Amino acid sequence: MKVTLERNHLLKSLSHVHRVVERRNTYPILANVLFKASEDRVELRATDLDIEVTEAVPAMVSTRGTTTVPAHTLYEIVRKLSDGAEVRLETDGGENMVLTSGRSRFNLACLSPDSFPDLKSGSFGHEFAIAASALRELIERTQFAISNEETRYYLNGIYFHAVENSATGTVLRAVATDGHRMARAEIEAPTGAKGMPGIIVPKKTVGEVQKLLDGAEGEVKVEVSDTKIRFTVGPVVLLSKLIEGTFPDYDRVTPKNNDKQMNVDRASFATAVDRVSTIASDRGGKAVKLSAKDGLLELSVTNPDHGTASEELAVEFDTDGFEIGFNALSARHYRADPQRKRHLHVQRRRLPHAGQGRRRDQGAVRPDADAGLELKPSSLLPLREKVPEGRMRGSLPASHPLTRLALCAIHPLPQGERGSLVQG
Repeated sequence: MKVTLERNHLLKSLSHVHRVVERRNTYPILANVLFKASEDRVELRATDLDIEVTEAVPAMVSTRGTTTVPAHTLYEIVRKLSDGAEVRLETDGGENMVLTSGRSRFNLACLSPDSFPDLKSGSFGHEFAIAASALRELIERTQFAISNEETRYYLNGIYFHAVENSATGTVLRAVATDGHRMARAEIEAPTGAKGMPGIIVPKKTVGEVQKLLDGAEGEVKVEVSDTKIRFTVGPVVLLSKLIEGTFPDYDRVTPKNNDKQMNVDRASFATAVDRVSTIASDRGGKAVKLSAKDGLLELSVTNPDHGTASEELAVEFDTDGFEIGFNALSARHYRADPQRKRHLHVQRRRLPHAGQGRRRDQGAVRPDADAGLELKPSSLLPLREKVPEGRMRGSLPASHPLTRLALCAIHPLPQGERGSLVQG
């Protein structure tokens, strides 16, 4: 194999494919990227046996051939070459690849491409095209709630499925939860997505797709089967296995019938939460208390080790005051779009505990009736009382993954409108 490539083109392709390669591998071949030179291009492919990324880069091919070289080592070499430099790759059919660029010369160890794994794609039952911006928003609004707990593997991804909506027709919905919080977002279903089965896309795949969508325009081709999903973003093709399992019935824990509403400015609310939570204790889950009364919302934090903090915000609230506690996990989700407002709904439910009824708050963010927008990530999660093993909460057993779910999500509102906090 003997090829010549432009450094920037090669670096861009390597940045896409080398990320799926793990730093430590049981099989040495998985640490390599496959190079296949043919006609006027070089195809790069890398895999971790669960995800496979393929991309073709234009090149001047003098001699065709196929080989594999260490992915991370090659990426670091190309990254450090001069911008716009010409890169020459040459193998003599042996165990080495010679990389030359200007006065730089590298000799890289190769492995035979015969043992490089191929993630067979099979046939796909559903195929549709979706705007890159729409897919990016679905991911950004739900990714933060993906669980990292390996024992409940079916929560380690985003659940995508088509849902019939009486008001808006068929929608493509994305849901993620870690058992303590849940995020849900939806868009109008693209042509071809109707009837698509529910699939759980793994967290690593979601992260890789999100990086590919960064700055991408146009449409993304999505193909789905019972066990795999394939994304085509420009010249990049990402093939991934799906998580096998049943996603919990999230609709059973979604708060409904909220009847009290408070309007609050998104940006002011986010920065206030960020400031007062500075003093909160990590052991207490960074708890922030919200008290609304007489047109003011007070945010307060008490930490026995460091002191107290409080801040007041002007709000629109014309009903009786209330108090509720939240976990200020991250205000960065609110600040993601400084031009939009959010509104938060809080519903009270009577939940059994140790044979005695106690009132516990559950929060959820929803749009106004005419907003028709998707859920955004939340920086606040309602505090919920722990249920002893074997007890029941509502109609779900304590062992159910959604038993301890405190739902709090966010909807963006059109520019110029205000957000609303509702308690029932």
